Amino acid sequence: MSAHTIAIIGAGSVGSTIAHTLLLRRVVGDLILVDIDDKLCRAQVDDLSDGTSLANVRIRQGTLADACRAEITIITAGAKQRPGDTRLDLIDRNFKVLKSVLDGMKPLREDAVLLLVANPVDVLTAMAQKISGLPRNQVLGSGTLLDSMRLTRVLAHRLKIADRSVQATVIGEHGDSQCVAWSATTVAGQHLFEVLPLGAAERAEIAESTRNKAGAIIAAKGFTSFGVAAATTTLCESIIFDQRQVLPVSHWHDEYQCCLSLPAVLGRNGVVDTVPFQLEGEERTALEGSAKSIRDVMATCAQYL
Repeated sequence: MSAHTIAIIGAGSVGSTIAHTLLLRRVVGDLILVDIDDKLCRAQVDDLSDGTSLANVRIRQGTLADACRAEITIITAGAKQRPGDTRLDLIDRNFKVLKSVLDGMKPLREDAVLLLVANPVDVLTAMAQKISGLPRNQVLGSGTLLDSMRLTRVLAHRLKIADRSVQATVIGEHGDSQCVAWSATTVAGQHLFEVLPLGAAERAEIAESTRNKAGAIIAAKGFTSFGVAAATTTLCESIIFDQRQVLPVSHWHDEYQCCLSLPAVLGRNGVVDTVPFQLEGEERTALEGSAKSIRDVMATCAQYL
């Protein structure tokens, strides 16, 4: 059993589901759950502890002082978007939560990795990079990994093959301006369109359904949790075990002057490398537009950054 430690800030539906998934996957031996709501956090830990017989993992309630000593700290805490809220409204509330959390964790261990899951993840990741004082490569967001998983599943279903046989990536913002890198989508080394011809209308429909999937789930049940937990666990496995998986996560790009998602090599120090990622003209334009959308929001939050 791994002796590594992961802390999760936020014991709500997302944080507790991430904890449960990490527990079942036996990623670490020690899980710490932290929340400002002491009663909720204690109840979640008690409930999760009843499942540790399946994994022999210790889960305990902790404080921000405990979290600062973890190898990975996952930040899910934040306000939910309310009807009528703009992204700026959400950022204003979630920045205050993020700053309170990171200030309470200082000093962080020098080799810690911060993983942002709260939204809007791209802007909050940039904020966390500045507030934490850690090297930028050690502060990343879950980004479009879940979107890419959703896209992959749709394509694999159409091809009647396993998801792992399809390599598909959503890039840019985890939000409305995200785009699909169709030119880099392959199946067993062949371009997707060689085995699954898709017209422009079909591609647009698939991209839209991928982008709107979270909204449809939230409209029906109020939140998403299982998919984001699977994506977050994948990221933690690559970091803790230094697997060097290439995954689309939100991280800083000097070229775009913001955090957005492109494939990155994930290892023990977070983003340990990048890989060349060639895009066709329209896709490059879409990515630049997505970066501008993020920068525009960042510009209105200059007092935070």
